[in-house]
Amino acid sequence: MSRFLKLGFAASLLLGTAAAAIGGQAAAEAPAGGKLGIGRLATPEEVAAWDIDVRPDGQGLPEGRGTAAEGMAVYDENCASCHGDFGEAIDRWPVLAGGQGTLEDERPEKTIGSYWPYLSTVYDYVRRAMPFGNARSLSDDDVYALTAYLLYLNDIVDDEDFELSKENFTSIKLPNVDNFIDDDRESEPHYADKSKPCMSDCKPGKAEITMHAAVLDVTPENADDKDAPQGGID
Repeated sequence: MSRFLKLGFAASLLLGTAAAAIGGQAAAEAPAGGKLGIGRLATPEEVAAWDIDVRPDGQGLPEGRGTAAEGMAVYDENCASCHGDFGEAIDRWPVLAGGQGTLEDERPEKTIGSYWPYLSTVYDYVRRAMPFGNARSLSDDDVYALTAYLLYLNDIVDDEDFELSKENFTSIKLPNVDNFIDDDRESEPHYADKSKPCMSDCKPGKAEITMHAAVLDVTPENADDKDAPQGGID
């Protein structure tokens, strides 16, 4: 080993030992709980900027209002290039309208009108993430109008002058809401009696394959393929 390699090796050992000592000292000095002296408390304004989730009971909804007709103009300018003029989608962008009666099909169309349980998810997602590439650029009134227009496209309201607002928001019930159930896993026996779930030899006999996935690749090679899956991600 050359003299320079020996010096470099020795230096790396010394640096590694020093880093380990500093890390160990920092870990020993770190309190078991409480503040670590890093950063600062967020201001109320900073918290408010992030605390924008909207819940099914309407909690978190901002003040505002907008009609389906107003939403059509917002949609045409910001959404139609991806989601189609009437929510039918372009290429592989998600379908937003239609699909009623398809949930038992081999390839169901899961749209706002056919599958989604709560209108709050529509408002929250549009407000938080849309339009694609320019999120948070819409006003609260714009999002109310867009949400009203999406209801109109899905025949949940039939009047283009329908106005959606914080006041009437929770009165809107999406068609598939009753087919969603609360997570009841905690009521299952091994949760209720605190027993450990079975992890081996739980079922007698040899494991058998009962079903195969018909479509493994959801992205078709040919966009004109009639058998290609339609709509959003399954």
